[in-house]
Amino acid sequence: MEIKNSVLMITGGAIRVGKAQALFMARKGANISFSYSSGEPWEETQSELEACGVKVMATELDVRDTQKARQWVDDTVKEFGRVDILINSASVWLKKPVLQVTEQEYDLAIDVNMKAPFMLSQAVAKYMKEQGAGVIINITDCSGFQVWPGYAPHGASKAGLVALTKSMAWELAPEVRVNAIAPGTVLLPPNYTPEVEQWAKDMSVLGRVGKPEDVARTSAFIIESDYATGAVYYMDGGMRLIAK
Repeated sequence: MEIKNSVLMITGGAIRVGKAQALFMARKGANISFSYSSGEPWEETQSELEACGVKVMATELDVRDTQKARQWVDDTVKEFGRVDILINSASVWLKKPVLQVTEQEYDLAIDVNMKAPFMLSQAVAKYMKEQGAGVIINITDCSGFQVWPGYAPHGASKAGLVALTKSMAWELAPEVRVNAIAPGTVLLPPNYTPEVEQWAKDMSVLGRVGKPEDVARTSAFIIESDYATGAVYYMDGGMRLIAK
């Protein structure tokens, strides 16, 4: 699929890796419909995207609200006339020992990281199949393949997202291709310490932290590779090879 002149939807597109992907695709000529959470600097992101000369739509959305998420899809199609690509990038992180995780915290991880991507994919796939083509990309991470102590609900949600990716790739073919990307550390958290940075480097066989653009380039590769579906693309610096 050509990125130029396509219509791309992305959750969590106002900040961090989501924003980097949106900007990367806009520079390639994709029109962007992005969702953002309350309090995020969405106006700044919208201005940066529009400066690329593409059409942009920004929508405040709690991805756990299935009805509003489906409305976002319908509104995007109404505004742009179609939807070609969906990147499920929004995610939440919770670090807590198993015995301390509350039901509400568990539900939050599952609802944002696994349920929301499924429901949004279901909503866009209807349009994509009618069009005869579409691409869905789910952003997972290495916790879906490794054991990260203290991240049980997170790991469960990301492993579930991988399973959903494969199932949807099978069922939505041949019109819709569905793939996943599993990044390693491509962006350090705000106010990170030297210890956190060193840990991230130690968790990469390349000995360094990646960049959000590494994920964006992988997304572009998937979009443009018409024979790619049902796969997980690791962009982790070899993190999955390290048992720590």
